[in-house]
Amino acid sequence: MQFSESATQDQGHIDVAGVQRIAAFSDGLDGGNPAGVWIGAALPADTEMQRIAHAIGYSETAFAAPLDAAAGEGGYRVRYFSPEAEVPFCGHATIALGAALAAANGDGVFALALNDARITVEGRREDGEGGLVSAALQSPPTRSAPAPQATIARALALFGYTQEDLDPRIPPALAHGGAGHLVLALRSRALLAAMRYDLYAGRAFMRELGIVTVVLAWAESETLFHTRNPFAAGGVYEDPATGAGTAALAGYLRDIDWPHGGQIDVVQGEDMGMRSRLRASFDAAPGGSIRVSGMARPL
Repeated sequence: MQFSESATQDQGHIDVAGVQRIAAFSDGLDGGNPAGVWIGAALPADTEMQRIAHAIGYSETAFAAPLDAAAGEGGYRVRYFSPEAEVPFCGHATIALGAALAAANGDGVFALALNDARITVEGRREDGEGGLVSAALQSPPTRSAPAPQATIARALALFGYTQEDLDPRIPPALAHGGAGHLVLALRSRALLAAMRYDLYAGRAFMRELGIVTVVLAWAESETLFHTRNPFAAGGVYEDPATGAGTAALAGYLRDIDWPHGGQIDVVQGEDMGMRSRLRASFDAAPGGSIRVSGMARPL
């Protein structure tokens, strides 16, 4: 995918004070996953974006710059950086970006050009205190495949689970919704709460597998899931809300004909004391985009 050079020129050294801090997928005025959002006339150099993301310290920071309207390219060029590396897509940082764009430009739907896909994010300002914004993204296309048995065995060993701890209704899978994830569904909420792993071993495992997170999930009902998302690949032990992981999970549930009724709700971050709420809406078309929505609040 090609983009005009005007959207990628170096902006030089940037003061991190200019980065907005927004919690995405909040539970009203509480919880959510903090993200950094930088919006400028042109994207900084890669090394500068990496420096900023490391200095901010959130699991991801989104960088956005207008595309060249004169060349017929509407919307924004967007890249995402964790404290340690660039990632191809980040759901919660996209929701945070949607909130920032709505605050700056008014409510609307904004076109985004990522490294490997074109998506949209919608931002709508809410009435009342707290500066809440409702936001929704349309994910890149989804796909999934059964996880190899050797991968499952390594994942179980990493987290200290056994085969009997897994929910047989939702077999382990490699799922993709803009970024790669390993999905492991557990039999109980207690097993989800007991999640522990070694960060360095997890980072080596995830990077070798080429995934961004592991989606650990428990199905409270057919349409309500509780999840945890270790993000060791980006140097983060756990994310309190993961839009990309939720998109991948929803796409996988669709692939296995899970009785979702076109929508699932996800509660994440409870075990971190950062309760977050996400909703994934989708039709029956295999591989189609997932709409992931929630609230965002300024920090």
